[in-house]
Amino acid sequence: MILAVSLISPAFMTATASDYKPSPEIIKSQEEFAKDRFGIFIHWGIYSMFAQGEWYLNYGPHADEYAKAAKGFYPVNFNASDWAKAIRGSGAKYICFTTRHHDGFSMFDTDQNDYNIVDGTPFGRDVLKELSEACRENDLSLHLYYSHLDWLREDYPRGRTGKTTGRQGGMENWETYSKFMDAQLTELLSNYGPVRAVWFDGWWDHDEDPEPFDWHLDEQYALVHSLQPACLVGNNHHQNPFPGEDIQIFERDVPGENTAGYSEQDISRLPLETCQTMNGMWGYKVEDTNYKSVPALVRYLVKTAGQGANLLLNIGPQPDGSLPEEALDRLRGIGEWMDVYGETIYGTTASPFGNKEWGTSTRKGNTLYIHIMDSEKADDILIPFEGLPGAKLKSAGLFDNNAKVKFSKEKEGYRLHVGDIPEDKIDHIVVLEFI
Repeated sequence: MILAVSLISPAFMTATASDYKPSPEIIKSQEEFAKDRFGIFIHWGIYSMFAQGEWYLNYGPHADEYAKAAKGFYPVNFNASDWAKAIRGSGAKYICFTTRHHDGFSMFDTDQNDYNIVDGTPFGRDVLKELSEACRENDLSLHLYYSHLDWLREDYPRGRTGKTTGRQGGMENWETYSKFMDAQLTELLSNYGPVRAVWFDGWWDHDEDPEPFDWHLDEQYALVHSLQPACLVGNNHHQNPFPGEDIQIFERDVPGENTAGYSEQDISRLPLETCQTMNGMWGYKVEDTNYKSVPALVRYLVKTAGQGANLLLNIGPQPDGSLPEEALDRLRGIGEWMDVYGETIYGTTASPFGNKEWGTSTRKGNTLYIHIMDSEKADDILIPFEGLPGAKLKSAGLFDNNAKVKFSKEKEGYRLHVGDIPEDKIDHIVVLEFI
């Protein structure tokens, strides 16, 4: 299948990313982003119809047969307002929506080909347009995921994935493919109102090339910034940040950890974000019911904030447009916790001493919130002097009822004598005020 492409030559290619200096608009967006601390990722496309996750096309189906699913894609239960209200109710401040994943199907109205939800399905509605309006109505910022790679297009230069999808080969053409991407990005940043971030993915498809592959990111990042000067650029490439990027992304790990094998990069001074799944997959998989519990997700959010990062928590909607009931249950549970304890997360900065076995801390001005999440590893807690928000600890008390917590000053720092901690607490918070 060869897809038509609109060849455009945007007049933006003047600056290079190596010369990039964040504009005042970008700096403001970075500050707002860092205050949010919590967002929801949405992985949704025609892959949901196969109920095998978003990488299903990579594992055997022929692209032409896979593409026929678009003709049956009719998400009758999609309601952007319901989505936005449920997500807002969780305490999340933004949504990152997959506009085009690696299978090449566009979940928005694009003039670059007919392989999209408006022209290629009986549904015929622009779900991104509806979602962008719902975000504005519910005070949610909109971020857009966009794949750099494509397992369907013949002109995409082949990488290490998508080798069994039935492409003929020999028709790779970076010029037409890059112009296709630029044309779609221009649509996304022109037709859907304010977009706070573009979240790129797929750079790693060429990380095993004998010679480094040139994605021409300078020009692409400059395009994004020219179309919307306040739009942040992030790239899930698992490398140290490249010039021109405004946020740093970590996949399936809080910054400083590497349990999933994607996070060997250094922690930069950019605003940070960790993306993580509620269950095991990003896209909908009917057999994947192993959802993390509400306490586990809340603790992951707290731990992420303790490292000075946002949590982008994923949901894979069902093919009918519904959010899975398990996901909705988790959203409600997180929201109930955030309604009470959100001030210890929103607008905070990283723990001065990092994450510990017993938990972590978050800081807001002269206040340090001590988050104790493992009662078995927390008896008397030492708070090191280094990095504290003040020279003297004025008071220590429980967040829930202001009950005083005893403390003593030692050579290395302050010792909190927290006493017995309820085992059923998701997060036992002690508030320290410094002067």
